Amino acid sequence: MLAIETSCDETAVAIARGDSGEILCGAISSQIALHQPYGGVVPELASRNHNLILRPLIEQALGEAGIRPADLTAIAATSGPGLASSLLIGNTTAKALALALRLPFHAVNHLEGHLLSPFIGDPGGVRPNLSLVVSGGHTLLVHTRAAGDYTVLGSTRDDAAGEAFDKVGKMLGLPYPGGPEIDRRARRPGANRAAYDLPRSMIDSGDYQFSFSGLKTAVYYLLQKLESPPGEDTVTDLCASFQEAVIDVLVAKTLAAAADTGERLVTVSGGVSCNSRLREAMTAACHSRGLDLRIAAPAYTTDNAAMIAYVAAIKQGLSADPTRLDQDIDPNLGLGAAG
Repeated sequence: MLAIETSCDETAVAIARGDSGEILCGAISSQIALHQPYGGVVPELASRNHNLILRPLIEQALGEAGIRPADLTAIAATSGPGLASSLLIGNTTAKALALALRLPFHAVNHLEGHLLSPFIGDPGGVRPNLSLVVSGGHTLLVHTRAAGDYTVLGSTRDDAAGEAFDKVGKMLGLPYPGGPEIDRRARRPGANRAAYDLPRSMIDSGDYQFSFSGLKTAVYYLLQKLESPPGEDTVTDLCASFQEAVIDVLVAKTLAAAADTGERLVTVSGGVSCNSRLREAMTAACHSRGLDLRIAAPAYTTDNAAMIAYVAAIKQGLSADPTRLDQDIDPNLGLGAAG
């Protein structure tokens, strides 16, 4: 099973065993340096770079796995959600490979890839759980009953958590992407998580919706009142305070959803699941309530093709029909039913 992921600015290829989902290799080409001067992803640059790097990356993955194209039994690719121009590159390449090699093609939902990524490598497979998917483009709470059986309990009404991290990082003059840099600054000795009283938006709303736009705006207005430019200690405390506000909301809503669904297993996935404070806080909160916690391995948190291959292997194992080659991408593809 060869899988391709090009939903945004990472070009990724992975190869997995079609019967078990075991990941044989995964190759990723990052575009951070390409987009850094612009402070965010430029879609045209992203798609052009996908076009340049995808073929050599496929050849690299085949070489690392020690297999030939003739050894493949299926091809998969992300079909959405994501940037349309980026999705088209990987999706069209995968369809062409499937057609040339006369193999079945599986379109995979990027969100489902994140959702199931905590179970990659687990011989027990996907188990019922309450899932938090938190990334640059998405913040979702999902009740996962089994592979393919999902109910979305809540999502963000505006900025995703990762998007808020990057935008606040830009306000503070930090390098792109801002999320990892805020985490790094917040870990500095002496960083004060309580230095600034920032809003915990919708933490007591009684539902599982999120909103981080107001928090981002609060940081913006706070910066107008502080010295300009802010000193190093001020930036460090702002990073720690902002990060704590986001994580307080993520943890509180996740635990409430776990209690509401009765699930004893909580999973966390997506790029923001790499955040050290989120991992620490979620671990402590789940432990105090006797819940099991499974966080996606760091290699499978950001956009990667291994999670796409894993979902495709599950689909194949469940004897799902291959995707028609004339099925289009869907930049706004959703996940499951609204809860």
